[in-house]
Amino acid sequence: MKDTPPRPHRLRRLSDEEIALWTEVARSVARRRGATLPALSSKPARTPKPPASPPTSAELPAARPAKPSAPPLAPIERRLKRELARGRGAIDAALDLHGLTQAEAHQALRGFLRHSQARGARLVIVVTGKGGALDEAQWPNERGVLKRLTPLWLREPDLRSVVLGFEEAGRAHGGSGALYVRLRRLQLPSARS
Repeated sequence: MKDTPPRPHRLRRLSDEEIALWTEVARSVARRRGATLPALSSKPARTPKPPASPPTSAELPAARPAKPSAPPLAPIERRLKRELARGRGAIDAALDLHGLTQAEAHQALRGFLRHSQARGARLVIVVTGKGGALDEAQWPNERGVLKRLTPLWLREPDLRSVVLGFEEAGRAHGGSGALYVRLRRLQLPSARS
């Protein structure tokens, strides 16, 4: 078996959803006041010396087993969405994020989802609000911050063990100002003898 150097990974193109998500994140970034970039040094950059020979397999560290990836988010089933739109679906709990700061809302959402999952809830609703025009003159680009950030928070890797999927709520439950969130069943550690 030949020792061939690893091929460089090709960069793949981003999907439209990934581009939209990145655009949302990039819009929320603001330059810190008084922040300056570090001055460039006048010293020329050092060029790294090429290795004398490629390392042998005995010299390479043992490969670690890959971490299991977070389970993917799933859309809410069509039948359940139809029942919810007709007012027949059972919503187990609700959280209203109105009036909270980003940090408070993020913490409240995480605690609410974990607590709801522990109680056995399967479907909850999170009300973010549609983003009113309060003080739009003072914060023109900050309209609907919680509405924009909540889906990003629900996609966080450490919430994947809690969140099965989410979608915009039906008009009867707040429409674009709320989200239906499906929760995974709590996985209890199995007792091994």
